[in-house]
Amino acid sequence: MTPTPYLFFNGQCAEALAAYADIFGGEIMETMPASQMPPDFPVPDDRKDWIMHARLRIADGYLMASDNIMGNSEAMAGASVMMSFPTAAEGKSVFDRLCEGGDVQMAWAPTFWSAGFGTLTDRFGVKWMIGCDEEQNT
Repeated sequence: MTPTPYLFFNGQCAEALAAYADIFGGEIMETMPASQMPPDFPVPDDRKDWIMHARLRIADGYLMASDNIMGNSEAMAGASVMMSFPTAAEGKSVFDRLCEGGDVQMAWAPTFWSAGFGTLTDRFGVKWMIGCDEEQNT
């Protein structure tokens, strides 16, 4: 059994997953627009192009996501998506791309446990912890 983060957006799901596919070198495996929901499910007209479900493959894992069709999701709180990369250079590259338009909480830097780590909230409101498996040089 593998845990899979499920992210909620307010109309930016397709844009966010396209950005993540590009940043992480992933592949969007499926996208289901709200317009494909059964007729007895009341989707507001202004949200028919929102995403009811999507799945993005990143290496051996997945991110799943959707837009909150029947309401508005509050900003992500109390959790972050953690991604670890083999090298500090790879981790910093991803961190820098996720930072574009976002808010850095902990700038990318060496730590006592690794050659690089940082935390941020991206432009879509998703909180990230980006690290690397490379040990810090002592």
